[in-house]
Amino acid sequence: MKRLRIGLVGTGSWASSTHAPALAAHPDVEFSGVWGRRSDAASALATAHTTLSYADVDELFAASDAVAFAVPPDVQAPLAARAAAAGCHLLLDKPVATTVAAARDLATAAETARVASVVFFTLRFARPTSAWVTEQAATPDWFAGRADWYSSFYAPDGTSPFSSPWRAQRGGLWDVGPHALSVLMPVLGDVTAVTAAPGRADLVHLILRHSTGASSTATLSLTTPPKASGVTVELRGETGTALMPSGGGALDAFRSAIDALLVSARSGQPHACDVRFGLRVTEILAEAEKQLPAT
Repeated sequence: MKRLRIGLVGTGSWASSTHAPALAAHPDVEFSGVWGRRSDAASALATAHTTLSYADVDELFAASDAVAFAVPPDVQAPLAARAAAAGCHLLLDKPVATTVAAARDLATAAETARVASVVFFTLRFARPTSAWVTEQAATPDWFAGRADWYSSFYAPDGTSPFSSPWRAQRGGLWDVGPHALSVLMPVLGDVTAVTAAPGRADLVHLILRHSTGASSTATLSLTTPPKASGVTVELRGETGTALMPSGGGALDAFRSAIDALLVSARSGQPHACDVRFGLRVTEILAEAEKQLPAT
């Protein structure tokens, strides 16, 4: 079977540690090249993985069957729409955008071009957690759930090992909120109502009503004190209580996301985590954000 040519947009830490190594090592992928806003970084990353760097992003699209994105969401959305218009399948990062309009434009572009899309929600592709979500989705009569994402992205002095202005601006709602929704919604159903309230720093509390009649809560933060950090997803129902296991590594999870894109591109069947699901996540988070005090 012909290998799919997949290019990479982005040269930051996520692209360097996860996207590029996974693309370069995948047996069914030809790593077709790298584009980034800094040409020197794109050249260095491409050289490290024996591929080409491109000064023009449209040239990368022309040389690729699919494109993976590792850039801020509101940079990703318009570039991915251009890639779709060029006929490229899409391997997107979460959230796909931080405005509903941009996410909707991207979804429309993908549908118009009839390209496959997969959004990389890490826990939906890491083996232990993806298997758990599948198992719980097949279990009936869940009553309630909770997803607590207490992340320590920043050191006590406010610094971070990763430069990420968009995370600093948008906070836990937009960074870890997609993770929470990606595991709650497949089990409890679409969100039919959301109520949001602020906590300390970037902490956000969500109360969610789901289409199955179940409800859930999500607590989201990037600024948790390190000793208080941790992730918990819990479900309660007729069968008792189920706790999500710890996830696998990001690199293995991204390899699984590549596999999913290959299947979708070759079969024409949409993946559960496609751009339409990414749009729905953006809609829910945008509604929650409206209810929070302006910062």
